[in-house]
Amino acid sequence: HCRENVRRNGSLMKKQSNKSVRLAAILVSVVVGMVGLSYASVPLYDLFCRVTGYGGTTQQAEIAPDVILDREMTIEFDANTSREMPWDFKPVEHKMTMKVGETGLAFYEAYNPTDRKIKGTATFNVTPQKVGQYFTKIDCFCFTEQVLQPGERVDMPVTFFVDPEIDNDPNAREVKVITLSYTFFVSEDDDGTEVSAKAEKKSVDVN
Repeated sequence: HCRENVRRNGSLMKKQSNKSVRLAAILVSVVVGMVGLSYASVPLYDLFCRVTGYGGTTQQAEIAPDVILDREMTIEFDANTSREMPWDFKPVEHKMTMKVGETGLAFYEAYNPTDRKIKGTATFNVTPQKVGQYFTKIDCFCFTEQVLQPGERVDMPVTFFVDPEIDNDPNAREVKVITLSYTFFVSEDDDGTEVSAKAEKKSVDVN
């Protein structure tokens, strides 16, 4: 009986050990999968925002629509810089009124007051966020990295329109003002060292 009990205990321990190994393997797989999803979620989330306009993300097009409505929309322009960005950055014109479907052209001014070359990248969004899917850019300085030499001042254009489809959205019928906002971040310093984009913003009042 003693030998039989030893064999049973040994067999039971072996089964428990196999279960532990399988459980550990499953847990490792789950962790690896979660890490993979976390990396994949960034481009997927960005794609989701661009397709749906979620979070005030604007759209992009090559040409303007061939329909212009009588409905007017006031576009306000807002400019911000991160704490590390020394540029002076502001809209040349604070607001404009245009018809839905009409092509608009606005300029933002950037000035580098330092004695070194600085590269900058702009992020953007519109408010109210629910109209992001209807605010469409044809051309924008935010599509590419901008470089300003010491003391250089430039006017940067953005060409855009409000999609006439906004008129078919009952949730956007009361919208009369859209604010287009940009924030410039330093993309890298003279040594190529990346600078954090998680910084405070210095705002320019649009009023």
